[in-house]
Amino acid sequence: MTSVPTPIPSRTQYVLDAIKHRILTGRLTPGQALVETELAAQFGVSKTPVREALKTLAGTGLVVMSQYKGVTVRMVDADMAREVYDVRLLLEPEALRRAVTKGASLDAARSALTRADDATDTAERSLANREFHRALYLPCGNPLLARMLDQVRDQAALVSAVAWATDPSWEREAAEHREILRLALDGDADGAAAALHAHIASFVGRAFPEPLPTEGEQ
Repeated sequence: MTSVPTPIPSRTQYVLDAIKHRILTGRLTPGQALVETELAAQFGVSKTPVREALKTLAGTGLVVMSQYKGVTVRMVDADMAREVYDVRLLLEPEALRRAVTKGASLDAARSALTRADDATDTAERSLANREFHRALYLPCGNPLLARMLDQVRDQAALVSAVAWATDPSWEREAAEHREILRLALDGDADGAAAALHAHIASFVGRAFPEPLPTEGEQ
């Protein structure tokens, strides 16, 4: 018998969405403390929905809960970024390949790409880019594969937000997005998957390059 997920109360969902939006758009930065009483006052709620929202965010990897330091926005380092993007490299191109092969509609991806191109600030562009990538893998025909990618989606967005803060390379990524979508709409499943793989790999390689080997390792 399949269990049905317990719905999140509306106030908790409101706080959850608001905190997540602030993290993924850079208003709350990695390492910043998230104090329940302060957040409750900002959102006009009790501490209970804030506490539940923070627990959910900890489960998705956006915040870290420590007995001694309390709750903080997750720090992003090269190891964390490479782990998250390694999962994307393994799964996301194959999901897109399957979506194109089955002739799935990519209208949502086209719409997200348009919103990203028309965005007037980094936050809006970042959110549109997240929706673009999700729209590519969601119609893959394998719900478990889509859920696995959803599980790393927020962490990938956090990595992107940190990288863009130091090197705003969205124009390059936008051009790559357009090429990925062109190939997908042309029905070139292998070409679209290869372009998506190259896109993901080049981003993490630029933002978090592998360290050069030391003399003793050469």
